[in-house]
Amino acid sequence: MELKLWPQGTPGALGNGAEDQPVLVPYLVQGDEPRAAVIVCPGGGYARRAQHEGEPVAKWLNSLGISAFVVHYRVAPYKHPHPLSDAQRAIRIVRSRASEWGIDPGRVGILGFSAGGHLAATAGTRYDSGMPEADDPVDRQSCRPDLMVLCYPVITLADPHAHVGSRTNLLGEAPDAALVEQLSNENAVTPDTPPAFIWHTADDAGVPVENALLFASALRRNGVPFELHIYESGRHGLGLAEEHPEARTWPALCANWLKKQGFAK
Repeated sequence: MELKLWPQGTPGALGNGAEDQPVLVPYLVQGDEPRAAVIVCPGGGYARRAQHEGEPVAKWLNSLGISAFVVHYRVAPYKHPHPLSDAQRAIRIVRSRASEWGIDPGRVGILGFSAGGHLAATAGTRYDSGMPEADDPVDRQSCRPDLMVLCYPVITLADPHAHVGSRTNLLGEAPDAALVEQLSNENAVTPDTPPAFIWHTADDAGVPVENALLFASALRRNGVPFELHIYESGRHGLGLAEEHPEARTWPALCANWLKKQGFAK
């Protein structure tokens, strides 16, 4: 089942066919009591969405008793703010249909890999509590996630630690310096930012580990709870890392953290 994020027409649609119709794919867990939910944002440098960071991750969350939703947010040629608008819309949709789907609207998190991690961190640092007077009932819902899981995330768009491909796809070849600063998420953390689980590899050749360290430092300065795991080595884009001798432990570590947050069974 795929649900259009914008069934009445996507704001800012460019006329590019399927990419004009961002969708949400639910992976629901049935139960007697409302479940936690997590929005999954696959990576792909804001140019594509990596399949191995979508459905397999949703099914892993299901194994923890968490309902999951993979969001097919817009990527290039779409630029900011469209991916963020899609992620925020996904969170609002889940909350608006929480009773129908057996979800606790107070336990809705977001998880992202690489550029999807940038999107998740952006959603976790830029949100609103909903627009009570909106005609669309979905827009009346808060888009603040209750927690973030950030996997080898792009965090900063500023040199020297930026992932240039993600920055170019999101902001263009010659981005405005103020926008680069604004969307470098280490600059947007406040004491109200939701808690985060972060992992990365120290020798990641795609997205420098400094991205994870910058965000963790910002969370620490603002008194936001977080858990950070840095593995000594491992290529970029590991996903669930089932074949990696060390990083394969991250799902179990994250499951423990999600349990502590009241999300996992």
